[in-house]
Amino acid sequence: MSLIHALVAKGPTILAEHQAGKRDFSQATQTILSKIPPNNSKLTYVWEQYLFHYISEGGYTYLVMADDSAGRRMPFAFLGELQRKFTSAPSSSSPEEIPAYGLQGSFGPTIATLMHTYNTAPPADELSRAQTELNQVKNIMVQNVEQILSRGERIELLVDKTDVMAGQATAFRRGARTVRRQMWWKNKKIIGLTVVVSLVSAGFTLTILVFLTSFSGSTMDLACTNLRCRTQPMWFVG
Repeated sequence: MSLIHALVAKGPTILAEHQAGKRDFSQATQTILSKIPPNNSKLTYVWEQYLFHYISEGGYTYLVMADDSAGRRMPFAFLGELQRKFTSAPSSSSPEEIPAYGLQGSFGPTIATLMHTYNTAPPADELSRAQTELNQVKNIMVQNVEQILSRGERIELLVDKTDVMAGQATAFRRGARTVRRQMWWKNKKIIGLTVVVSLVSAGFTLTILVFLTSFSGSTMDLACTNLRCRTQPMWFVG
């Protein structure tokens, strides 16, 4: 999945958004959204393996969080089409102040559909248009998100990562216990097999000794019998 989280906001107020996948990046996107300057700009923030691309124009911000494997052309193509769809919607020109998530019901499905399209089969013409714009606009900067966050905000952004690491540690401990249990049973089986082999070997040895002892005794009895036959006195009849 390339595009993970997308939103449309007015200033720091999110009007509509959509998140693909199970992980919750709301805190991360909200924190970065609060750092975007009010002037018209295009920029990419880098945070670990994720990129936060945005277009800010006319007081509205169009932001998408993506994997770094998506590059920049596809996410900016998505943002460009998202901006065009939003500005063509009647709600964008409403003179009334729109509350937080006031357009979630009407524009949230549009974001979801657009994200699905770009995650599965992005339009080739939109990608070409985005590449042309990226080549023409040289001031689309790439900035590390750590440079704009305070210490407290860094901790908030790392909460999700900490939860994931904790889950991985739990899974590792569970796996280690399973391996130890398997090794314990394996050792017990080896010990049991050794005992059985030893008993069988001892029994076989004892049988051989008994047989040899019996055979030796029989041989001696036969020898003695023959000896008595040879030493029996002879009587002569005169």
